Amino acid sequence: MGRAFEFRKARKMKRWSAMAKAFTRIGKDIVMAVKEGGPDPDSNSRLRAVIQNAKSANMPKDNIERAIKRASDKNLGDYKEVLFEGYAPHGIAILVETATDNNNRTVANIRSYFNKCDGNLGTSGSVEFMFDHTCNFRINSEGIDHEELELEFIDFGAEEVFLDEDGILIYAPFGSFGTIQKELENRNIEILSSGFERIPQVTKKLTPEQAADVEKLLEKIEEDDDVQNVYHTMEESNAE
Repeated sequence: MGRAFEFRKARKMKRWSAMAKAFTRIGKDIVMAVKEGGPDPDSNSRLRAVIQNAKSANMPKDNIERAIKRASDKNLGDYKEVLFEGYAPHGIAILVETATDNNNRTVANIRSYFNKCDGNLGTSGSVEFMFDHTCNFRINSEGIDHEELELEFIDFGAEEVFLDEDGILIYAPFGSFGTIQKELENRNIEILSSGFERIPQVTKKLTPEQAADVEKLLEKIEEDDDVQNVYHTMEESNAE
């Protein structure tokens, strides 16, 4: 298996562990999708993808509909996606994806977390190059041979296709998202969820004491309401 498989296995139990936090993130994704392409999922591919993710996270249908209706309100402020880059202690690179309606607040908060935990907030481009920006799809595996699917979807940009207990996972470069989404829909293959991830090209192994220093910073960042995702170059345990 490749890096995407190992990355997913290591992070699987950590991502969106708190349901309330997951719903907050999805709510912001809905607002951004509706502001970008309108409230009709039939004509808004980004919104279709977010709704799939909402269902995958067991977000109630009423919550989804309310979020779409709220996002359609022209008086509602928009969220902007802002990427922060920096270093945790012991040379661990960190990328922080945020969705914010108040950039000054978010900048101040993220900077304070790095400062309090002996890290350094960097400039744009300082660590982003250390991560591969990927897209992924999770589809229903029933009646589908994942090895055959991989051969067929290489032409659409797929780099890794593997089977686990959650279904078939397809990983591809960030720019292939639309092409793969369209092809899956054309084939009437059910998309259970989809999204984007940044996979570190190289990871660094730390001692338990050093890892605790990094985890302290990661926890502070992840608790912030403006934060959508956090990625780093520390080697993670595959234990589940």
